Order: sequence, then C-alpha cells, then structure tokens
Amino acid sequence: MQLQVMNSPFNQEQVELLNQSLSTLTPSQKVWLSGYLAAQQSLLDTGSLDSQGGKLPNVSAGQTISKEVTILFGSQTGNAQSLAENAGKTLSGRGYQVTVSSMSDFKPNNLKKVKNLLIVVSTHGEGDPPDNALTFYEYLTSKRAPKLDDLRFSVLSLGDSSYEFFCQTGKDFEKRLVELGGKSLYKRVDCDLDFEEPAAEWLEGVTNGLSEGQGESGTQVTTVAPKAAASAYSRTNPFRAEVLENINLNGRGSNKETRHLELSLEGSGLTFEAGDCLGIYPENDPLEVDMLLSELKWNQDEMVAVNKQGDMHSLKDALTSHFEITGLTKALLKQVAQLSTNEDLKELISTGNEAKLKAYLQGRDVLDLIRDYGIWGESAQDFVSTLRKMPPRLYSIASSLNANPEEVHLTIGAVRYEAHGRERKGVCSILCAERLQPGDTLPVFIQQNKNFKLPENTDTPIIMVGPGTGIAPFRSFLQEREESGAEGKSWLFFGDQHFMTDFLYQTEWQKFIKDGALTKMDVAFSRDTEEKVYVQHRMLEHSKELFSWLQEGAAVYVCGDKNSMAKDVQTTLLQIIENEGGMSSEKAEEYLADMKKQKRYQRDVY
Repeated sequence: MQLQVMNSPFNQEQVELLNQSLSTLTPSQKVWLSGYLAAQQSLLDTGSLDSQGGKLPNVSAGQTISKEVTILFGSQTGNAQSLAENAGKTLSGRGYQVTVSSMSDFKPNNLKKVKNLLIVVSTHGEGDPPDNALTFYEYLTSKRAPKLDDLRFSVLSLGDSSYEFFCQTGKDFEKRLVELGGKSLYKRVDCDLDFEEPAAEWLEGVTNGLSEGQGESGTQVTTVAPKAAASAYSRTNPFRAEVLENINLNGRGSNKETRHLELSLEGSGLTFEAGDCLGIYPENDPLEVDMLLSELKWNQDEMVAVNKQGDMHSLKDALTSHFEITGLTKALLKQVAQLSTNEDLKELISTGNEAKLKAYLQGRDVLDLIRDYGIWGESAQDFVSTLRKMPPRLYSIASSLNANPEEVHLTIGAVRYEAHGRERKGVCSILCAERLQPGDTLPVFIQQNKNFKLPENTDTPIIMVGPGTGIAPFRSFLQEREESGAEGKSWLFFGDQHFMTDFLYQTEWQKFIKDGALTKMDVAFSRDTEEKVYVQHRMLEHSKELFSWLQEGAAVYVCGDKNSMAKDVQTTLLQIIENEGGMSSEKAEEYLADMKKQKRYQRDVY
C-alpha cells in the first residue's frame, strides 16, 4: 500500500518523496525507522502514542496495566541478546520502564515481583539452554519456582530447524510459565536461522499486547534492527570483504585441511572485539547446483522470487546464493509432502515413523530427496519457496583489530565426508578451501559475542582451552593482550592429531611465549601416542597448578566442539576443583557456578 494525499497528513510533494524512499528500504530498515520515529515522538509527548499517531486504547476503570517490563535473554552467540536489547529500546521509546538482563544476572527470587515478562532465548545443541540461561532455567523448572498468577509474558525462541529439538528451550519456558499461572500477552514465536522478520512480528504483537493489555491483533511494527557498530554494514546488509590471504595451516600428509583466511575490512567501518565472530554468507558448490538442476524440470534461467520483497533471480542463481540445498529438516519434508503426490513420502512423515524420519534426515540433502521421492511443486517458484534461506556461517575471529587494523582473520576447518554413497562437503569451508582466491570477495558481517570476552582487568590470569580450530579466538586474545600490554598470566591448552602436521600457528605461540604474552602452553596430540591423549588429560596432569590459578581469580575459556570436548573439559574441571579444593561434588558444582556468575567461566562451543 502506497501513501496518498487522501490517506495521509502529507502534501503531494512529501507523498512522492516518501513513496520513493520507502520503496528502496529493506524490511529491517523499515522496522528500524518505525521504532526510531516512535522513540522520537515519545520525547515530545508524555502520552504514549500508537503506530497511527493517536492515543493508545483506554483502559477500563479499575484495570491497571503495569508500565514496567522485564526482558530476560539467554544467548549463546549474541543474537538473542541483541534482539532483547533492541526490544528494550523500542519499548522504552513507547514510555515503558524496561529492564533488560541476562538470565544469569537476574535474581530468580525477584520473579514473583514481575508483572510483564518477555523472554528471548536460543536453544543450543540438542534442545539445551544456552550457558547463561541454565541457572534460571533450572530454578524455574524446580519446586522452588513461585506461583505467577499476576504475570503476563511472551517468549521469542531462536533455534535451528535442522535440529530435532527445534526451539525447545523457548517451548519449555512457555510451558512452565503457564503451569505457574502466567498469562500469555502474545503467542510464542519460534525463529529459524533467518530470524529478523519473525522477531519483528513478535515485537509488534508484544507491543500491542502490552499497550492494550490483551490480544494478538497487530499494530505497526515498532522494533529496531539488530544493533550494529557505526558501520552501515550488518547481517542484513553484508560487506563484500576482499580476500588477502588463504593458506593451508596443516602440513603435508595431514588428515585435515585447516585454512587461515585473511580478509580486508577497509572502507567498511566494521569493528569488533576479541571474542566476536564473523558471519559469512557462502555460495553452494556449483557442481551440487548443476546436479540439482539436472533433476529439475524447469529452465535454470527461469526467474523466481527469493524473498518476501519479491526480488527476482534466475533459478540457478537462487539455488547458488539464496537457498540452502545441502541439508534436510523435518519442517522441509512436511512442506514437500503437501506439494508431492508421493505416498511413500507422506508415510515417512506420518505419526509413528519419527525414528525412521530422523534416520532419513541424517546426512541427506535436497538432491537425495528429489531422487528418492521425486520433484514437488507445479512451478520453480513453488519448489524454491519450500527451501530455507541460505544461513550465514559464524566463525570465531582469530585476530585482534588493534594488532591488524582493517583486517579480520579466520581459522576454518574443511569439512568433507561420505554419506549414502556420495561425497559431502561443508558449504562455506569448502568454498574457502577449494574455490576462494586472493582478490575474491565474501559477503560478511560482525556478530558480537558478549558472552566470550577478555576480563576488563588486564591483570586477571586467563586459562584458554582450544583444540583444533577452537584455537581461533585465543590467537585473537593473545594479540589483543600483547597490544594492550596486559600483565596478567596466560595459559593455553591446545590439541590436535599430529605434532608434525597439525600444530596450528606453532611459531606464533612460540613468539608469544618469548615475548611474554603467553606464560604457559600445554599440548596434546592424540594420534602420536598409542593411548590417545586430549587436552583434558593435560589439564589433569597440572591439576594442582591449575587450581591455584583458579584460586588467584583466573578466568577459564573453552572453545570448540560442544558434544565431546567441551563436556569432557567441564567434567575434568569439576574433578580438579573437587580434588584439589577438598570439596564434595556438590560444592565443586557451586564453585563452578559461581565462576560463571563472575564471568570467569566462558564457553564458545558449537
């Protein structure tokens, strides 16, 4: 719908200018503008205004709606935190008294005092709460949780639909709050990796629900776009970064290929801190795209819309750059079954076949689905409309901006494996390993990670555990500490397969030790000895000294594989605390929980 003189308070010249400008804006930019204008108006008018410029609906006599709103976030990579903070800004601009807090910083006993609660939470791994939500999650699901009959709430849940327990943490929070007597002021919204639009719709409903005290009917969207630095570039408007360097860190004969990538940020205005991540929007392998096109009945040059705004691209370009084709999800198969006439597919997704469906999804992609169950949809548009948008890949930044101005470095392990008779490749890692040359460009953005940061006090000792590519952020940490002249001790645990071929950045660690930025380093190469030795074994070997560092206030950082390494490292850490501290297992758990509260135990695991 376009503005007209008849349906707006603007004159003809203003209407033409506004229509011309609005047509060029992305949804995120329109959302930001709406929130900005609402915030500006609130400075001029003590009464809150609705999105059409009128007063908010009147509340019936005797009905009191609290203007205090508490927003709690549980975030592993920073997305939930950014959305929560920006929701807080929007609601503050509407005249609400807003408190935004990490779940780990919120005192659970204060929950019974809250009248309006918004929860923004991601789901990590196989349905697990993120680290900074765990304590609050455990409290809420325990018998200690209070009755919340006066509470109004809403949940925004972030997840990845390729996992079985999609958005499970958000679902758990909603279920428990209802059990405790809470009333929903707006329905729960579950977001996949492409979360901007559904998050904006959620905040629209929440704003309406708060102002009216009820319902889910919509008003104008009033959220703001995810927070970015001063740069104009962001997740929704990535910067084309030029490749400066792309080298293999592994020696000849290694079973692995680990790429060291250096990208130029010159002219972007992008900034980051040690511990942040870089997002990359990759392209699918051209060979994979060609194989898929050969199975389809539509011309590769046929034009299809790739987003809700109607941007048109050829089918080939859409499958190359805009849609995910290398994985399957339960949600995708359900959509496909509605368009397909294949009865076997409908049987696969039917109730009672959950185990069979889970097995089928493992290691297969869109090409497998077509070959097994046929093409779906009457048109190319029908076909691509079922596919997920290409999600960005996040990588821990392996450099300090202070040490390498206008550059960003990454450490990326190439993913190759065989499944169901075909070789499979990681979309982004193999793009970097096989097709990316110096001079090429990649669309990138900065993803802040406020849950993985160096101590503010540079005298604080740090212990870093990062096997394999988990070493990346610690290269950034040490470069940053060297630049700042930090005096605090540092201890690095690194592990990989072979000393001769897999000791990533070996000469750099030696230089850091020589120059004093790195105090101590222990390594574990699991394939060089008859009995496999991992980083947790090296930690145990030095348990007495490690515990003395903890007693001195050291902060512990862990980066890498969540399912095996991170669990083993945490188990080992608890064992060291228990044994060297002379504590019971319960007291050791409390000790580690206290470290988390003090931000002395941080993990970047995946």
